[in-house]
Amino acid sequence: MTTHSPARRAFSRSAPVRLWEDGFALDPHRYYAALRAQGPVGWAELAPGVPAYVVTDRRAALDLLHDTESFSHDPRPWEATVPDDSPVLGMMRWRPNTLFADGAAHVRYRTSLADTFDRLEPHDLRARVHRAVRLLVGRVGPRGEADLVADFARPLMALVFNSLFGLPEDASDRLNEALGKMMEGGDQAAEGEAEYAGYVLELIAAKTERRGDDLPSLLLDHPAGLSPEEVTWQVFLTLGAGHEPTANLVSNALSRILGNPDYYSTLTSGARPVMDAVVEVLHHETPLANYGIHFARRSMTFHGVWIRAAVPVVISYGALAHFAEREATGGRLPKDASHLSWSAGPHACPVKQPTLLIATEAIERLTQWLPDLEPVLPRERLTWRPGPFHRSLTSLPVRFSPRSPDQPGESP
Repeated sequence: MTTHSPARRAFSRSAPVRLWEDGFALDPHRYYAALRAQGPVGWAELAPGVPAYVVTDRRAALDLLHDTESFSHDPRPWEATVPDDSPVLGMMRWRPNTLFADGAAHVRYRTSLADTFDRLEPHDLRARVHRAVRLLVGRVGPRGEADLVADFARPLMALVFNSLFGLPEDASDRLNEALGKMMEGGDQAAEGEAEYAGYVLELIAAKTERRGDDLPSLLLDHPAGLSPEEVTWQVFLTLGAGHEPTANLVSNALSRILGNPDYYSTLTSGARPVMDAVVEVLHHETPLANYGIHFARRSMTFHGVWIRAAVPVVISYGALAHFAEREATGGRLPKDASHLSWSAGPHACPVKQPTLLIATEAIERLTQWLPDLEPVLPRERLTWRPGPFHRSLTSLPVRFSPRSPDQPGESP
């Protein structure tokens, strides 16, 4: 009898496409093609025994994102059907924050977050990114080699977001490790969720007792009058959503830049802006590949598919990006931000501009400090972290001429 490894398994039209298996991280396009073959809405598993509808068509995705009458973001009816140890609960469990709220509660939470992030001055955020890059280059620069995932993108986000949320630099590793476990949705997901929840609870307890010049303190004092518990869950969302996808955005963009010498030379010379590479990733290899989770308020037909209530309906931003890339002339899309990486409708990302600033500044500053970065492996040999939700490199090894930010006259 012939068996198939996850990477080579033949897909059946009746069986769910298993987004949790190792083959998905290895070659997501095969899985997206199998979903797409089912029509605008495919049938998948996010974890063993956890089915979901997956939207792979742009028109269907936009209809879903704007239809607040038929669909809800509240997962509690679904949660009642899922084992307590399900590895995807950390990313999908109901919490009283803007991601899982509808109607007036959603408006209240979203307004408080948008107002708080609007208080961020771009020059201050830029300075925080520059300080973090300088610190990290100081660690790896003299070695002449680094892993731009473990040594740069992930610790950079922990440093920047800890700074914004009023935590010290030495807490960064704890944040980084907890979020990594939770996002992968594997055996360590529950442990990561618990560690991250403890991290946020300690933070809000400290800010409730004594305010600081940081985002949680602004949220606690916002006119919406959020309770400390409500602030805890807004921070749980924004700190995680800021750290993990932005780190993946930076590392995915760097892998594309360094994998193309002509591309890299135009970026380091200033002839081509780093934003081009970031937008290219958002179009073609978006870091949060499958999310935007909705639930039908009642069983219904949606784009020709019978959708049952209490079953997740997931938007595959990764599938949308893949098929847009395949269909675009020459494999490139115009810079019209037509991708859906920021989502759309009432739940569209409220902090798009700060995220873009962090990503572009991080890449620009790194390539100014270390202008001769050279990948150790060709891009096709890079490996990706497992999990149904993200597109995330395990590592991005590079070499370069050793240098230090503290050398005289070595300021970018």
